[in-house]
Amino acid sequence: MQTLYPKLITDALATVNYAGTKKNLIESEMLVDDVSIDGMKVSFTLLFPKETDPFLKSTLKAAEAAIHYYVGKEVEVTIKTEFKTKPRPKEDKYLTDLKIIAVSSGKGGVGKSTVSANIAVAMARLGYRVGLLDTDIFGPSMPKMFGCEDARPYAIEKDGRQLIEPIEKFGVKLLSIGFFVSPETATLWRGGMACSALKQLICDSDWSDIDYLILDTPPGTSDIHLSLLQILNITGAVIVSTPQQVALADARKGIDMYQNDKVNVPILGLVENMAYFTPAELPENKYYIFGKDGCKNLAEQLNLPLLAQIPIVQSVCENGDNGTPAAMDVASPTGQAFLALAQGIVSKVRLL
Repeated sequence: MQTLYPKLITDALATVNYAGTKKNLIESEMLVDDVSIDGMKVSFTLLFPKETDPFLKSTLKAAEAAIHYYVGKEVEVTIKTEFKTKPRPKEDKYLTDLKIIAVSSGKGGVGKSTVSANIAVAMARLGYRVGLLDTDIFGPSMPKMFGCEDARPYAIEKDGRQLIEPIEKFGVKLLSIGFFVSPETATLWRGGMACSALKQLICDSDWSDIDYLILDTPPGTSDIHLSLLQILNITGAVIVSTPQQVALADARKGIDMYQNDKVNVPILGLVENMAYFTPAELPENKYYIFGKDGCKNLAEQLNLPLLAQIPIVQSVCENGDNGTPAAMDVASPTGQAFLALAQGIVSKVRLL
């Protein structure tokens, strides 16, 4: 049984012509950006000019038939309809209007969460409205890194919906499963439960009024990643790795996941974390503990940008443990490095 992705659905719908425009459904801009996938169940909305559209029923039948033919007969299809004479409510659009950046790595322990936290803070320091979602259900670390482990999000009512209000700190709206579970207790959930919790954090939370949503993803290529790709229209991915070959081998897998033709998420660039060690008392010295330029060389091989080379600095670790991300100190070399990284990501997004 194949895994379903939104692109499989859109490719199938691109084979269906709408008689009203003599173009396919995608070219006619009839697919509302709300493709939802749950296992082998698919739902989406088609936008028609008016309720009395003479081609409505035939188009719906053709769309369902195309999904069954090109994707699979076992797919359960639900097609909703909307009409230009009745605009859809605005509260459903904010997730599709966001620029969503997935910070990813194939391997654990490469500092991806540290990079995610500092990208979010640096973007906020640059004047952008930023949200940060910790999608690592089994090992959430953002509450610790932002010094708000005791915080508890609460529900608000907005536009007739009950939504989770993210915690706000350092100008960043933050949500993590770590706010809802005990930090001393292991999260013993199967994949389905973890994905359901993640979906609630995404869809039932108030992510409105932000420009960028940063996703701190777990290591590897798991159910969580598939759920993110199915739920969200991810703008681009940033791949984090250390220079050694064992980390780079896993980074390649992460890159391949996003570049798969069924997923097709742009890679904004690579970040080489722990690129070298510089002791505070000898700032001109560089010691390449994990090898030199491994991530840089990988970026060149794959024709991808190298966004940053972040050194091992004691203060970065200490700031993470103390709940004050290094990017808060914009005068420090590491603060400047993360500001440059954030600006580089923004520049790459603008070119998409």
